[in-house]
Formats: sequence, structure tokens, C-alpha cells
Amino acid sequence: MEKMKVAFLSFAFADYTIRLANAVSARGEKVALLLPRGDGLADLSAVDDSIDLCPFGEGRLSPGNFRYALGFCKALRHLRRFKPDVVHIQGGFDHWFGFAAPFLGRYTLVSTFHDVKLHVGSESSRAEFHRWWARRLSREIIVHGQKLREQMLAEYDVPSHKVHVVLHGGGDVEPFTRYQREDLKEDGNQVLFFGWIVEYKGLEYLMKAEPMITKEVPGAKIVIAGKGDFKRYENMMTNKDAFVVHNEFISYEKGAELFQRSSVLVMPYIDGSESGVTALGYGFKKPVVVTDVGSIPEAVEEGKTGFVVPPRDSEALAEAIVKLLKDERLRREMGENGYRKLKEDYSWEKIAEKTVKVYEKALQSRGRKGP
Repeated sequence: MEKMKVAFLSFAFADYTIRLANAVSARGEKVALLLPRGDGLADLSAVDDSIDLCPFGEGRLSPGNFRYALGFCKALRHLRRFKPDVVHIQGGFDHWFGFAAPFLGRYTLVSTFHDVKLHVGSESSRAEFHRWWARRLSREIIVHGQKLREQMLAEYDVPSHKVHVVLHGGGDVEPFTRYQREDLKEDGNQVLFFGWIVEYKGLEYLMKAEPMITKEVPGAKIVIAGKGDFKRYENMMTNKDAFVVHNEFISYEKGAELFQRSSVLVMPYIDGSESGVTALGYGFKKPVVVTDVGSIPEAVEEGKTGFVVPPRDSEALAEAIVKLLKDERLRREMGENGYRKLKEDYSWEKIAEKTVKVYEKALQSRGRKGP
């Protein structure tokens, strides 16, 4: 098939979208990238020079932000001038997708659902409506795991031929790993919880596991790093001295330091789809302890790159963490295995290849190229 013109329209997951756009462009496709200016950690300097970049909007992405609305209209005009064969939507199906939907129907759409269902604590009838719009308008749908595909087919009226599994990749890894320092090493049995502090990430179960961890490994520290409402968790600390809390936006440089100093990365989620945090752990050669939710375990080779434990089970969580803290050889072996897995299974070259095949299928099913 001849080379195609692909436009990425991102409402979230900007760093992931940038890496995927770069990889698709490296294959020779002509790529445009439209994404919010203020989307978290968006690293616009990482966008390849070959890409037609259009940042849009100012300030927070919210329904009442009229400056954002004007910027978004500009992005839609840019999209029309680019005349893409395929428009790839990246998650975040919220108010702005609903606004854009009538203008996007003329294109061949592919959508990536990073989350098949809304997480615990973030449910919204408005958001569900926009997600319904996205499923309806999309020619093809991408999810990041086999369990997520099964969930999409079981819970929504979507034909099986329309849903494809493409691994998440290491979209957020390189911006952090570039700040690795030769002088930083593991620092005293640190257990790292990294990312947004929200209900579905199960932080309370790590809090409950702390006394069991420090009983077996005196001096162990639980490091919590990320933005979010931490107040509800403060009273859950049995031994406050065992916790180090960075309740703030974590820069790439600070994140790299935290990962290098940590011994184990833990993700005690009670709900979830997949997570780029696992790839971050692998990028820094850290073993991971995750819970059996969504497709997160699909990224972990049990006993080789980490451990998978039941959700809401603080005892099992503590047991897995203690096993790793007590065995430096096992930690290093798992860390090397995880790093190897990241480079082999989650390479952007492979992910771009599979994604382009989804584009080709979308165009073939529509029966023509272009809008």
C-alpha cells in the first residue's frame, strides 16, 4: 500500500502519542500531530522535525475555557488542511471529543482506548456518552491488552473484528531515563509508588502493608510520589517515619532520581486497564509488584520481571515486596529481565508496524483513501 497521511489527535497521553507519531513517521508515513499545550508532561522537544506539529489550546482543558475552545477550532482547521487518510484519536474522550465529533465523522477514524471503562471514582454519564460517540465513529479500535479486548467485546456493542490489541509501549520512559546519573544507586530498601494519587490505584492497601514490610525489613521506606489528594491517606500511616511523601507534580529529573534510588516499584491498583508505569520500572531495571487487574499482569512475567498479587490483599502485597527487599540478587536479575522485555516486546518499531496495519485495515474497510 502506498504511504499514507496520518493525523494524531490527542486529548491525553501526550508523551505516548509523541513517541508513536515519531515511530510512524520513521516508517515514511506523513504525520501531523495535534495535541494540547498543557497536557501534563508533554515533551514537545521530543517531536521529530519531520512531523507537522500543531499544539492547541491554552490553560486547562475544561468546558468553560473559551481560549481553549478557540485553539481547538484552530486545530480542526489545521486537520482539514492536512487532509489525512487516517485520524488516530488518543484517549481522553471528554467534552472536547464531543465537540469535535461532528467534524471528525468525515475522516477514517482509529481510536485508542487506553481505558476500556472509566476507573473507580471517575465515573461520569457525560464521559460515558462521549466514549459511546468514539466507539460509534471509529472504524477500528485499539486497546493495550487481551483482557481489555475481551472487556470491550463483553460490555459494549462492538464487533470483534473491529478491536485490536497493540501493546502500550514505553512512551513515557525515555523522557525520564535521559536524566539517569552514574552516581545514583539504590538507597536503603526503598519501595516506590509512582503516579497520580487517585482512588483506583489502591494506595490504602500499600499503607496497610507497611507494618508487615518494616517488621521483616527494618528501615524500609515507602516512597509515594505524585499529584493528587493525599489528605485522605495521611491518617492511614501506622509508622509515619516509614513514609517519604512527594505530593506534587514530579518532573522528569526528579522522577529519574526516585526510580534510581528505589529497590522495588509497586502498583497496588484495585482497578485498571494497563499502565505505562510498569514500563518505567523496566526502563530503570526495577522489579515490579502489581495487582491482578485489567491487562496490567500481561506486562509482567511472574517470577521473572516481578510478582502479581490479588488486588485489595495487603498481606500478599507485603509478602512479595519483602521477598524482593531481602534478595538483592533476585532484584537485579528481575530488573535485567524487565529491561530486556522493554527493549524487545515494547519497541516502538514493532508497535508502529502493528498500528499501521490497523490503519490499512481501516482504509480497506472504508473502501477508499482519504476523507
